[in-house]
Amino acid sequence: MYKYGVRLLKNRIYPVNIPENTEVKHGQLVLINTEKGQEVAKILRLSSCVVQKWGKNLPEALPFIRIITEVDKTRVEEIGRKENVAFNKCEELIEKHKLPMRLVSSKYTFDEKKLSFYYTAPHRIDFRELLKDMTQTFRRVRIDLRHIGVRDETSIIEGMGICGRQFCCSSFLKNFESINIKLVKDQGMPVNPSKISGTCGRLLCCLNYEYSNYIDAAAGMPPVGCGVMTSEGLGKVAALHFLHATIVVKLEDGRVKEFNKKEIEMLEEDITNIEIDYPMNYAEEEATTIDISSIEDDDQSFTSNI
Repeated sequence: MYKYGVRLLKNRIYPVNIPENTEVKHGQLVLINTEKGQEVAKILRLSSCVVQKWGKNLPEALPFIRIITEVDKTRVEEIGRKENVAFNKCEELIEKHKLPMRLVSSKYTFDEKKLSFYYTAPHRIDFRELLKDMTQTFRRVRIDLRHIGVRDETSIIEGMGICGRQFCCSSFLKNFESINIKLVKDQGMPVNPSKISGTCGRLLCCLNYEYSNYIDAAAGMPPVGCGVMTSEGLGKVAALHFLHATIVVKLEDGRVKEFNKKEIEMLEEDITNIEIDYPMNYAEEEATTIDISSIEDDDQSFTSNI
């Protein structure tokens, strides 16, 4: 069982093969070999429960090279400065060719044999002319241009969410799950982009976290607009409060009252003399006036591998 791992780009944790005769400590900087080349990463001690949860999905272990020395740390700082220079130069070239792409990050490998640029764009970009200029600007290094999604961009840049905590994609999420507006409506939330979308401009990842609880709570609940019989007479369902297992009903006399789902009985026939104008079902009301297609997942939301 692996005891140590590293967290690489996009918050993915990979186990590391540490030789038996090498002693490492949690938090130390180490040099490892990845598919991109030699990279510096912080070693993390992995708990047994994390490894067990991985199960068959355990990522392939990365080869360990050595622990970073003080001389290496100086070199890492110098590489960081070179990455900033490369980022600025690449932005100038993008502006020169007037390409509709947004540069997110630049990254050298430790041996400086490969320079990766990560960018977002609304569609596929023809960057052949850009690449010609880049090969003239950055000599004796392999250049890799990676088109990433807007969610990947946010996970790389990092930041704080509207909840006041670090972005999920920058802290613990390893993979993005597809999210659509159905999750918002099923949870009875207002379809307001400012409340249900993250910094990336897509629907909040956390909409998935409690969705199964809402589905379980909705079992046996009548749909909005359904005719029901209550202890106070006939009515129509105006809104549903899933987690409280209560139903808001508009009665024939115009009153609006909340009932436990066990206190009502659904009717097969429609009740035509009751109009639901009580604005509690705001999710449906706002959805008709707001274009939510821009905040749902699409081909540019995220990439499977960066």
